[in-house]
Amino acid sequence: MAKYEDLQGKRVLVTGAARGIGLATAQRFADEGAKVVILDLDREALDRALTENPAFQGGIKADVSDPESVRTAFQKNDEILGGIDILIANAGISIRKPFLEITAEQWSKVIGVNLNGIFLCASQAATRMNAQGSGVILMTASTNGTEGHPNYADYNASKAGVILLAKTMALELAPKIRVNAVCPGYVLTEMQRAEYTDEMFEAVNEEIPIKRHADPKEIGALFAYLASSEASYITGADVRIDGGETAGLP
Repeated sequence: MAKYEDLQGKRVLVTGAARGIGLATAQRFADEGAKVVILDLDREALDRALTENPAFQGGIKADVSDPESVRTAFQKNDEILGGIDILIANAGISIRKPFLEITAEQWSKVIGVNLNGIFLCASQAATRMNAQGSGVILMTASTNGTEGHPNYADYNASKAGVILLAKTMALELAPKIRVNAVCPGYVLTEMQRAEYTDEMFEAVNEEIPIKRHADPKEIGALFAYLASSEASYITGADVRIDGGETAGLP
């Protein structure tokens, strides 16, 4: 179901791509004819995703919060794809805890993956893209990075940081490289479902104007559009895809 012809043959690396939004996004780019490599820390899930998606060019096990692991991962990606045209910096974690129960260790872990990890991957990608004169970097932020949400202080802070990182990079790297942040609201992923009871899940849906969580494929579709030439004038944006959740006060 290819829609964007200019994505055919593009070299794409998607992080946090063994499941959820990352996997759906990687699948969409593969459907568009792009050359896709997926990266994840979970080897078992990574192998399963590769087995189920033979169109992927390869998979890399890496810890995005570790600088050396990221450097090695991008070297492996160079070996597989010969470079990179599009980075989807998506890897992230979420731990539901009230602010007063968040330990320094938890704070560091969440910030380490969600913000430091995106910085490390974006830095590696931008260095290569700047040298070749073109590229697109897209980051998974969140509507949690645009206003406060109880029980997610560390997650919220990390996603707010991602948004400002994307905006700053867009200013510095234009016109060669476009950089945008995608801000999903509630998405029906394993991570999201694990944090909510059925009652909480239904209550959240009632508060969303569209009355449901997003399908990960809908987020993947937005990533594909933003990476394509159809979005060639969009950079430095934080694009919300939330079913109207943040359109007004509840």
